[in-house]
Amino acid sequence: MFLDTITLVKTLPCLAEPGRIIVIGRPSQPLADAIPYLATLPDVIVYNPATCTITFRRQHGFMTLYPDEVCITQVEDVEAGLELLKALTDAINATWAHRTELVAVTVARTAPRLLDIWTFLPRTNCQQCGEATCMAFAAALLQQKRSLAECVSLASDPVLEERRATLEAML
Repeated sequence: MFLDTITLVKTLPCLAEPGRIIVIGRPSQPLADAIPYLATLPDVIVYNPATCTITFRRQHGFMTLYPDEVCITQVEDVEAGLELLKALTDAINATWAHRTELVAVTVARTAPRLLDIWTFLPRTNCQQCGEATCMAFAAALLQQKRSLAECVSLASDPVLEERRATLEAML
């Protein structure tokens, strides 16, 4: 076992989602050795090997791991925060246990930006996806409120197959 626990050290109000909190935890040992292996997991949106930090997308909000601290945004309450810290401890330990099967990530990974996504959309503003514009659809994709399958043009036009594949890889 790599990590005994992540202890809740404080909570802050979440400005992005009023009524929710940010949970800040302290791991029982530094996470620096585990973070490069955690960077192999899905839902990583930013990884910086120089600072040994990683950010994951959660269903609601984000989770950022630093060597000596964990921050989880948009948490319902303290009880939910404690459950998330326990689940994160288990996930870190499971990843560490399988580290010999993984290749530690050594290169930075950044999240796609709004314009990166928009560039690969059809940019017809057809509204068939339910959004007013392709830019609004791109924003909804980044927030995981929409899926690529909802873009009728991308889903049905074989000419756009390469764009769709690129977007799938980005997202």
